[in-house]
Amino acid sequence: MAGGHGFSGAGRVLGKLVGPRVKWLVVVIAVLVSAAAFAFAGEPKAVSTTAASLPDSAEAAQVTALREKLPSSGVTPAIVVYKAASGEVDVKAVEASRDRAVAAVKQWAPTAAAAGGAAPGGASGSGASSGGAAPGGASGSGAPAGAIPPQLSEDKGTALVIVPLKADLPDGANSDAVAALRAVVRKGLPQGLTATVTGGPAFGADIGAVFDGADIRLLGATAGVVALLLLVTYRSPWLWLVPLSVVGTGDQVASKALTVLSRISEVRADGAVTGITSVLVFGAGTNYALLLIARYREELRRTEDRHEAMRAALGSAAPAILASGGTVILALLSLGLADDPFAQSLGYAGAMGIAVALLYALLVLPAAMVLFGRRLFWPFVPRVGTLDPSHAGVWRRLGDAVTGRPVVVGLAAVAVLVTLALGGLSLSVGQSPNEQFLEKPEAVVGQEQLAAAFPAGTSEPTTIIAKASAAQAVTTAAKQVPGVQDVRRSGGDDRLVELSAVLDASPGTTRAFDQVRALRTSVHAVPGAGALVGGADAEALDARTTADGDRWLLFPLILGIVVLVLLLLLRSVVAALVLVATVVATYVASMGASWFAFQHLLDYPPLAVSTPLLAFLFLVALGVDYNIFLTTRAREEAAGGSHARESIVMALAVTGGVITSAGILLAAVFAVLGVLPLVQLAQIGVIVGFGVLLDTLLVRSVLVPAVVSLLGDRFWWPSHPARGTSAAEAEVGH
Repeated sequence: MAGGHGFSGAGRVLGKLVGPRVKWLVVVIAVLVSAAAFAFAGEPKAVSTTAASLPDSAEAAQVTALREKLPSSGVTPAIVVYKAASGEVDVKAVEASRDRAVAAVKQWAPTAAAAGGAAPGGASGSGASSGGAAPGGASGSGAPAGAIPPQLSEDKGTALVIVPLKADLPDGANSDAVAALRAVVRKGLPQGLTATVTGGPAFGADIGAVFDGADIRLLGATAGVVALLLLVTYRSPWLWLVPLSVVGTGDQVASKALTVLSRISEVRADGAVTGITSVLVFGAGTNYALLLIARYREELRRTEDRHEAMRAALGSAAPAILASGGTVILALLSLGLADDPFAQSLGYAGAMGIAVALLYALLVLPAAMVLFGRRLFWPFVPRVGTLDPSHAGVWRRLGDAVTGRPVVVGLAAVAVLVTLALGGLSLSVGQSPNEQFLEKPEAVVGQEQLAAAFPAGTSEPTTIIAKASAAQAVTTAAKQVPGVQDVRRSGGDDRLVELSAVLDASPGTTRAFDQVRALRTSVHAVPGAGALVGGADAEALDARTTADGDRWLLFPLILGIVVLVLLLLLRSVVAALVLVATVVATYVASMGASWFAFQHLLDYPPLAVSTPLLAFLFLVALGVDYNIFLTTRAREEAAGGSHARESIVMALAVTGGVITSAGILLAAVFAVLGVLPLVQLAQIGVIVGFGVLLDTLLVRSVLVPAVVSLLGDRFWWPSHPARGTSAAEAEVGH
């Protein structure tokens, strides 16, 4: 039997659940459990769409925590940008629009006392200083409570106004406030004057809008892609309905389980986490279904009793499926060691989703399949005694061709991988907030207008928190840093002072990060100040540092998990190392090819900081699936006495079609992430989708068979499949 003893034993246990009577019980229980999950799961815990992915230990996160203790902590600024088509803006029209805006968002505004001070994170020099007039702007006399005087650009063609909002608004209330603000600021403006709302609340609302109805769009697109590919794969008018129904139900149960998990833990059930988890469940669950059904159809050609055929199929396929699913689950759980809260949430949610996919694929699907008998495969019904066409098909011919000239073919495959990898030599990581959308929302348009008219850091000043007694010394130290244009007090109490520093570098750029580093070095050196630097650029810098640390920790850990599972399954050191090397090569080649496409074909920005880690996880953990399916079948053939070359050729012949279908389906499912207009999800979809195709069509079909043919039976060292024992054990026996 292929695989480790534990995996094989599980296959035999599962085979007992497809008997003539037990199958009905399994299906009924599955229906009841699924219905209970739909009925009683409830709603997920609310999560902020603007929550930073930073550990509590990050300096920027410490600044945020300290700011929450200050009197002005309940304030966050929405920024209204007024732009004249030509000439100068009409200041009176801007003030009238501002007054209407303040009145329109009164129910979401902070108290007058809080609003009168500086809006945390607002525009420095925009009148945010308590009672001060904005430089170059109106005096603000007669303005309503909570209104801050407008600030004019140097050419007076652009004006900005800060409208303070409560910082602790739930996502729904924040979106309502921004929508009300956007609706009212445009009313009554003279011709040629436009108003755009940006700032933290606006970005939060626009990110939330990305995910409005996203679960329905994503589910519909994913189900449609899976249905089409299953229909093409099976060429049956109804067979595809069974795996699609089982996997689709599993996906919804996993979604409900994530809802419960979010309420009892710190796991975030935001749109990105739920979307990627759904793709994982659909992709992996359908792959497991394809492999199991292929083995079931193969056994139906040997066995008259469909129940016996399914038992045999489970005995052969379950070890590979369990090893594959176990690898993905363990790799996802390793993200729990990451410092990035988003990666942690995705790891736990994804692991739970894959576990649900395994349960439905190995418990529910076999019982559902045997309910309908052979007629389910009509018009291509497998009959006892008929030859399996795959034994002499295109994959058999490919296997013979590859193993006939393994050196030439193997080197050619390696050359392709190296060429693709070269595309990643200039790979860049780090997206600014303006670059995260596929289509520019209003918040991004407003930021671009601000950047064109005001100092680059005006809309998102850097925040400094220090002891109040050292306020003057910290201010002086900050002003001495090259690139810092202005430093003003923006809040504080008798213990701490909050300063806002405007940088001349555009937000999210390398130059901005360099200035944040220099600013930290300068203020940290002030004796007894305890100064810390935060704000948007500092958060982005800390997110990069966090992601770098996570990659150094998790890359080797994920590889170790994959090697361990392969050792347990194949009991071969050589096979485990070879297969891991091939999936790492696939990852590097896919990153290179995708980055080339992003730069020269799709005009995408740099990768998000968490994308390289997530792509590595998915490509290594999911990519090794196909090699597991191939080599476990090869080990079965070798256990029957076949030479390594013949074993891998036969394994490729009988698994080539189903694994290729599974790879194409998984790649298509990841591509569906593109229905959500966030650049990071689209980039993950492209990288993983291309990598899966590369692994399926080149690495698993060409490179691995060539390597196995070259190594011969040494590929299984130190075990010997035909004897079922290791070489060392054989020597002891002699």
